[in-house]
Amino acid sequence: MNAPRVLITGASGFVGEALVFRLLVDKKFSPIAAVRGSTRFHGLCPIESFNLANARALPSLTSVDVVIHAAARVHVMNETAVDALAEYRKVNVEGTLRLARCAAESGVKRFIFISSIKVNGESTIAGKPFKADDPVHPIDPYGVSKYEAEEALKHLSQETGMDVVIIRPPLVYGPGVKANFLSMLRWLNKGIPLPLGAIGNQRSLVAIGNLVDLIVTCIDHPQAANQTFLVSDGEDLSTTQLLKRLASALGKKPRLLPLPTQLLKFAASLLNKQAIAERICGSLQVDISKNRALLGWTPPINLDEAMRQTAAHFLEKQTK
Repeated sequence: MNAPRVLITGASGFVGEALVFRLLVDKKFSPIAAVRGSTRFHGLCPIESFNLANARALPSLTSVDVVIHAAARVHVMNETAVDALAEYRKVNVEGTLRLARCAAESGVKRFIFISSIKVNGESTIAGKPFKADDPVHPIDPYGVSKYEAEEALKHLSQETGMDVVIIRPPLVYGPGVKANFLSMLRWLNKGIPLPLGAIGNQRSLVAIGNLVDLIVTCIDHPQAANQTFLVSDGEDLSTTQLLKRLASALGKKPRLLPLPTQLLKFAASLLNKQAIAERICGSLQVDISKNRALLGWTPPINLDEAMRQTAAHFLEKQTK
């Protein structure tokens, strides 16, 4: 019997690439990498050209059993589009729905959509995490576009009978991580003093290996059909704790100055950087008990091991 064929969009991205390599190693499923540009998968698996923004650039879905849709117009800190929501909708809503309709018409059995915790909202009260089936409260254009895509996919599922699975990750990190997490690694590695030694918030993160493991579980688990899942490492950290654990993984002693949180927020407001201050000082926790109850899934990689893997990859890159 042939292995089920799984097409992964965004296969050259951080999540998509890790997912394709996991499937290649497991050999339980046969991956197809759908990419917009260059990829490392030549000779390893079939490759499809794919561009979410181009209606004529959909991949062939003939004989595909499952689509994992990881491609998106991603959230950026300094958005420059005049109408950001319209730009996000073109890709994240309209492009997603075109792909999903094509999948349903081609007989794809399940469509797994990688959404975002921003659908739930931007922050939580410490000790009161978001749950998968809570009312949603997206605020920024990226979060709104992801929510609208989720709703469109649910309606399509009702129309066609194609299973839809939605996964909302918080911040994803791991070997090769970029953006703010990479900046933290650089600061800690250089021993730069940071005024972040007295922050008592609680934030959920997810290691790339844990996110990929949940996605793979959802490929064929019967109880995943038409469900929404949140995902994390199962251990929440304050920003101060995160920096200390990450510094330990780097073999460094963190230089954290215990400035009061209110002073940090005041300074950020003077610089018009309130959103950054909220990410640093605010809480955002997720409850993954539904994953355990419905799928029997728990994160296979503990947080310290995930930090160690991330730090080791970073340090290896520094020596090249």
